[in-house]
Amino acid sequence: MRKNRNHEELDQDEEIILVSKSELKRDAHELKDLGARLTELKPDQLAKIPLEGRIIDAITETARIKSHNARKRQFGFIGKLMLDQDIDAIRHELAMMDTSSEEYSRHFHILERWRERLINDGNTALTAFLDEHPHADAQQLRQLIRNINKEKSEEKKATLSKKLFRCLREVSES
Repeated sequence: MRKNRNHEELDQDEEIILVSKSELKRDAHELKDLGARLTELKPDQLAKIPLEGRIIDAITETARIKSHNARKRQFGFIGKLMLDQDIDAIRHELAMMDTSSEEYSRHFHILERWRERLINDGNTALTAFLDEHPHADAQQLRQLIRNINKEKSEEKKATLSKKLFRCLREVSES
């Protein structure tokens, strides 16, 4: 009987995942570095990051701190506050702001394909785009597509095409 009890306790112990002290330190440094990157953002960029609670105040307060050691302590505090945040969502938003990241270029290529589909396929592609992005301004998109297809000058077409791309990017980011 006692043997079974020890076996059950052993099974429960196997479910515990041990994390080394080094791994905990690496994670803490990573959060601190991520927080430091957040302090470098402009206010409009920071507004796009999904942050909750006191961390926003801690990030904005960092701008007034001039002492090197005080900034290091503040970064540590921000790293500690990062434990309560959705780190994956923050990383994703930071990657979308970084033009050299894979996520940014993937998103950019998706928007380029949408632009080409909208110009070439017209209403069929527009319907598909509006299904994915119901908050988009259909009238504005139709007008841009119509003007691009109507325009004879290549220079004017390129300008309108860029305007359509900006519109698609704004819709996808909202």
